[in-house]
Amino acid sequence: MKRRHFLGLVGAGGIVGLIPGLALARPKPDLKRAAGLEVLELSEAEWRERLTEAQFDILRKEGTEPAFSSPLDKETREGEFHCAGCDLVLFTSAMKYDSGTGWPSFFEHVEGHLLSKVDYKAIWPRTEYHCARCGGHQGHVFEDGPAPTGLRWCNNGLALRFVPA
Repeated sequence: MKRRHFLGLVGAGGIVGLIPGLALARPKPDLKRAAGLEVLELSEAEWRERLTEAQFDILRKEGTEPAFSSPLDKETREGEFHCAGCDLVLFTSAMKYDSGTGWPSFFEHVEGHLLSKVDYKAIWPRTEYHCARCGGHQGHVFEDGPAPTGLRWCNNGLALRFVPA
């Protein structure tokens, strides 16, 4: 296959058709693994009542907000970052740092409050993470963060609610 044809397929999303089962390789996280947390399961109608349309797209449909669109990216006060879907504490301000990516970023999370899975939406595998209580999509974790973990938990601001200390 010529390079320009391959790039055309990638640009049109056609590469998914070349890899059998790729679109099916995205299981939801196993919420039953959320040890010690009461799992919150709501119908689509109940989620739509609880969330704005943009929050629903991110938390329930695994969407992504535009970079630099969230005021939480520049939030520097002491406090906690809760899941916008179920109010579970996911991060504290002590875990946050400015990654320069345009999304709220954290080098650590509250233990046991996030579940992860492999995501193939960008063709190459990435680690996607969700709230352990409600399964709401939060963002992706990358290995380019600061010490001490070397991780960057890159979060959608609309998937979070900041609670000042």
